[in-house]
Amino acid sequence: MDFRSVIRSIPDYPKTGIIFRDITTLLGHPRAFRCVVDELVQPYAGVRIDKVAGIEARGFILGGAVAHQLSVGFVPVRKRGKLPWQVIGEDYALEYGTDRVEIHTDAVKDGDHILLVDDLIATGGTCCAAIKLLERAGGNVIGCSFVIDLPDLGGAEKIRVLGKEVKTLVSFEGH
Repeated sequence: MDFRSVIRSIPDYPKTGIIFRDITTLLGHPRAFRCVVDELVQPYAGVRIDKVAGIEARGFILGGAVAHQLSVGFVPVRKRGKLPWQVIGEDYALEYGTDRVEIHTDAVKDGDHILLVDDLIATGGTCCAAIKLLERAGGNVIGCSFVIDLPDLGGAEKIRVLGKEVKTLVSFEGH
């Protein structure tokens, strides 16, 4: 399936010069949604995966579906202050300042094999922080899967530098 045909491109959002790649149109298309989940799962058929981690917010939708298909647990990787129980977190740099991702302290067990899922990889800051966090919690991130890669922003390469496999379904050149 040509996923580009079901991903909406919104120019000048959230600011002038940026093209926002919106997967809500893909999620609303039953066949496309099913195909995306199948293609995110397929490379890991027969691979030991104990948990799927999804990065807030669209990574929850995709990661939850992937976890369901793989019959494994799901770990929500959330922004600071959103989880109701004891957390551990990892800070990461933004263009102006820092942000933080968090998981519950009991979300990952030592040695868990984890597949990290999100809708899009851009600069890689959030994903790299999530990898560090999940591994500090005792997990082993065995791969990172995304629907969209924005290769000009270099995020996938930053993840590979951490020694992680990156799988994407479609690339959009430019911002």
